[in-house]
Amino acid sequence: MTTDTIAEHQPFQAEVAELLHLMVHSVYSETDIFLRELISNGSDALDKLRYEAIAAPDLTADGEPPRIRIAPDKNAGTLTVIDNGIGMDRQELIDNLGTIARSGTKSFLSRLTEAKDGAGLIGQFGVGFYSAFMVADRITVTSRRAGRPEVWTWSSSGGNGFDIAPATEEDGQRIGRGTEIVLHLKPEAKKYLESHEIERIVSAYSDNIQFAIELKPEDGEPRQINSASALWQRPKSELKPEDYKQAYRSIGGAFDDPAMTLHYRAEGRQSYAVLLFSPSTKPFDLFEPTRKGHVKLYVRRVFIADDADLLPAYLRFIRGVIDSEDLPLNLSREMLQNNPQLAQIRKAVTGRVIGEFESLSEKDPENFGKIWDAFGPVIKEGIWEDFERREKLLALSRFTTTSGEKRSLKQYVETLKPNQTEIYYLVGDSIERLKSNPKLESAIARGIEVLLLTDPVDAFWTSAQLDFGGKPLKSLSQGDVDFGLIPLIDDNADNADKDKKPVADEATTIAVIKDALGDKVSDVRASQRLTTSASCLVAGGAGRDRQLERLLAMENRGAVTKPILEINMRHALVGAIAERKDAARDLSLLLLEQAQILDGELPDDPAAFANRLNQLVLRGLSTENG
Repeated sequence: MTTDTIAEHQPFQAEVAELLHLMVHSVYSETDIFLRELISNGSDALDKLRYEAIAAPDLTADGEPPRIRIAPDKNAGTLTVIDNGIGMDRQELIDNLGTIARSGTKSFLSRLTEAKDGAGLIGQFGVGFYSAFMVADRITVTSRRAGRPEVWTWSSSGGNGFDIAPATEEDGQRIGRGTEIVLHLKPEAKKYLESHEIERIVSAYSDNIQFAIELKPEDGEPRQINSASALWQRPKSELKPEDYKQAYRSIGGAFDDPAMTLHYRAEGRQSYAVLLFSPSTKPFDLFEPTRKGHVKLYVRRVFIADDADLLPAYLRFIRGVIDSEDLPLNLSREMLQNNPQLAQIRKAVTGRVIGEFESLSEKDPENFGKIWDAFGPVIKEGIWEDFERREKLLALSRFTTTSGEKRSLKQYVETLKPNQTEIYYLVGDSIERLKSNPKLESAIARGIEVLLLTDPVDAFWTSAQLDFGGKPLKSLSQGDVDFGLIPLIDDNADNADKDKKPVADEATTIAVIKDALGDKVSDVRASQRLTTSASCLVAGGAGRDRQLERLLAMENRGAVTKPILEINMRHALVGAIAERKDAARDLSLLLLEQAQILDGELPDDPAAFANRLNQLVLRGLSTENG
């Protein structure tokens, strides 16, 4: 053990400095969360030690049982949290406590500055250690990496940086392995030195931590204050709703209540326990590109991995634990990808989760509604990716429609109009824009319900040419649409012009427009979709839907094909093209450009569009005045 304890000062990463400033200078109503976060970190360190000890048993040769100890010291005004887990060396202290690599950091900082009470966000963003600065004005961390002789001390007052130095000989003798965190509490945080406060927080947040949590009061022996039992291994008959709520918050690092709980034990060719939860609110990292899952894998209560892909990516919002009795303890990260037993567990558990959703949708639609509102866009990824369960996922899906309600496809099919043989949908950027889309006009005139799809994934899964209950799904932006066999609603105000005859010869008008537009469109044809608008753009029946093409083009994943311009032969603007030969080209371009705008696109040449529109308005005014 070195006696050279001269500290080296290092600055914090910029994001950490900003984060600590917010922690130190803000006041939160739920500062309790700091202790839950430190305990959770200690638990992770103990899990890592157990995992590494599989390959290197000498790491735990001292026989010390894994534990987390909490020691308040009222005289010194300090609260100490100690674990005998894997510990950290010098570089790990710098990396883990001086930088934040998580991609969610920026999102956290943004939401933290806006939130009325940011404490509820902390556990969602992987910045739990720094929550200790809400209650402490100085923190000292002393740690020895398991199997290493060196002990290092990290300290900071939450300012511009931290100090790191070899620990003193006394510290080195005290810490066999693991990490000791000493919080020098602020005056207003001295309540956390009271035993009953510590026990209350552990009971609320950390009771199901899989290791003993000991409280060492100043005037007595350490005593365990949590159950330290694998709740998922206990029979359901022994558990109460409150037990599950606490387990969810502990295992999932969550702050809301679970909208779904799935707890069972599988027996047979494989034996494993399952405890899974669906959150009721959306976490910040739901749409991270990695689409990482949040179900932890244990083997005979030994933690193996928290990213073993135990559920498909479209169920990545599910939190919980799967504990196998049969998998090998020395299961490496590489073996996780190709283990056939794990693949069987994955398939079976995925089926149970989908089944639980089905049951919940029928028996508890309120909680299923919470799940769908938060995670519907993610679940719909499975319609595109999971061919085996596509039909079940379609049945679970809920869609906003032109009726103004969220409906299932079963409900939709039950209310089909006479002679309606297809399920109609429209994909776009927002409900408001879709509701004003001219492609809906003919459907609305007949009282036909249309699904309004606004999630980016909708453009992908709808391209799979699906059907439900024998009724194919049909886009109103693609291919031919013919509502001729479905009667109009007589009292619909939009049908005032339904008996109007075409205002010009169809073939002649189309020829003029085609000549004016050239290769800007692939075709021009009379529309069956429109009742009041002059024009709209659609995709061909064999190509991609226009919204999918736009999304792919934004990512440089395919060229955009030329659209088809459909025109309303009963519209006065269309009639004017045949009558006003001098303005035919400008009017034709105007039909195209206003269709682009109604689709949420810019005209190809906005300046030319504005000039053309001005000229046409001026022509109209001069004619009117003349």
